[in-house]
Amino acid sequence: MTPPIPRASLFDLPLDLLDLPGVATLLSAWAADPASKRTVVTLNPEFVVQCDTDAQFKEDIQRADLVTADGVGITWAAGRMGISVPGRAPGVDIGNAVMRAGGANLRVFFLGAKPGVATRAAETCAALYGVQIAGVQDGYFKPEEAEGIAQRILKADTHLLLTGLGGGKQERFNQRFRAARVSIGCGGYIDVLAGETALAPDWTRRMGVEWIWRIVTLGRWNRARRLLEFVVKTLTTKRR
Repeated sequence: MTPPIPRASLFDLPLDLLDLPGVATLLSAWAADPASKRTVVTLNPEFVVQCDTDAQFKEDIQRADLVTADGVGITWAAGRMGISVPGRAPGVDIGNAVMRAGGANLRVFFLGAKPGVATRAAETCAALYGVQIAGVQDGYFKPEEAEGIAQRILKADTHLLLTGLGGGKQERFNQRFRAARVSIGCGGYIDVLAGETALAPDWTRRMGVEWIWRIVTLGRWNRARRLLEFVVKTLTTKRR
């Protein structure tokens, strides 16, 4: 029997206290279990801010089976609240680790990004890790098509679903359908795999400041506003 995951609460959202190796080991075990239908959220500061005005998003995160600390902002805020996080587990690193461990035994479905991008991402992962491609689907589908897509994912016996539909929408899809053994909201990871978007340089990732690189190079100024809101929220929240 799997021991319970140590879980804390940060801004009324769950935060599981596992480092990257621990997360990868756990997800690999879930992916190998035919009875598994689990969801994973990689929590970042933007998600925390979005939840202040999006009750459905907040509920979807609260219902997730695993919530990891994606960004350095989360570990910083947790530390101020007296929560000791053993390490970050970003979505990119989780995906790479699980696919590397699963190899040819792992069936992966790629959902999201522009037409053609998910296909290139799948081909890249098949070449790099030897994973089986359970299917691909771009993110430009109508709401009424979502259930049919979920049925495709389910019928393909998908072990790992990488859902890159953007914060909120991807978590809603994963929680609503639970169509794979492990469903993880992965943001722009599919674009990175396909070579559409460059991964932040290693030095920025080691220092935990890749978000600055993304804001400057990709022009994500709306993200900068949310990060500022997160900092203010953290600094004005009393430690429990």
